[in-house]
Amino acid sequence: MRRFSKAERFNGYRDIFTFEEQGLKYLAFGKAALEAGQTYRADTEQCEAVIVLLKGKATVSTGGKTWNGLGGRRTVFEGKATAVYVPCQSSFVIEAETELEVGICKAKAEKRFEPFVVYPEEVVVHRRGKETWKREVHDIIADNADGRVHRIVLGETFNEPGSWSSYPPHKHDGEHAPEEPDLEEIYYYQVDPEQGFGVQLHYTKDGEIDDAYIVRQGDSFAIDKGYHPVAAAGGYRVYYLWFMAGPTGRTLKPYDDPDHRWLTR
Repeated sequence: MRRFSKAERFNGYRDIFTFEEQGLKYLAFGKAALEAGQTYRADTEQCEAVIVLLKGKATVSTGGKTWNGLGGRRTVFEGKATAVYVPCQSSFVIEAETELEVGICKAKAEKRFEPFVVYPEEVVVHRRGKETWKREVHDIIADNADGRVHRIVLGETFNEPGSWSSYPPHKHDGEHAPEEPDLEEIYYYQVDPEQGFGVQLHYTKDGEIDDAYIVRQGDSFAIDKGYHPVAAAGGYRVYYLWFMAGPTGRTLKPYDDPDHRWLTR
């Protein structure tokens, strides 16, 4: 399957990963880049979706509700996110009030809920890890959305320069069920300053997967299985929007690589 997608410049909407090509059963991802005054309209069909405002301000309408003046970050590194949840079998409209970039995160869903907005003050911030694997994790659609969404779990992670995240290496592909959940995941990256880079590792213990990718501004990564730690290069912060869904519910209980569990002591 195609797991890594390099960034491309475009105007309008672009699918990054679709169900048909990526080999994932539950997740898909797209991005909209709009100039002020431009509009994007879509139907969620068999997916619930979360519209994450990455840059700029927007008006979003869905389910008979309209929210004006959402967002406002100039970059993802300037404050917490604003996001709009759109249930399955719904339509939505995004109108750019300024130059706008949004990530549209999709998860297969059969249960239909009410749309809602997660405002920056509602984002739950966790500071995880220690030493060179300290990072800041922002829960956007997590425990706060129990009973309000079907499958999707979503947030943002910020790596400081030279630091690791998803570390010690963990996975959540159900291999060691019931201890380990079965959740697919997609990452979308940004870097500060933009010319920087990070490294995405991806491996399985049997050696079937043993890969490393250079991560740059706007790249994306689809995770069907395996361990997937991320490193930021010295001098550069690395951000990634992440979201998950799968057949085992919304409980996050990653399975750490046994070789590296000693790092958590």
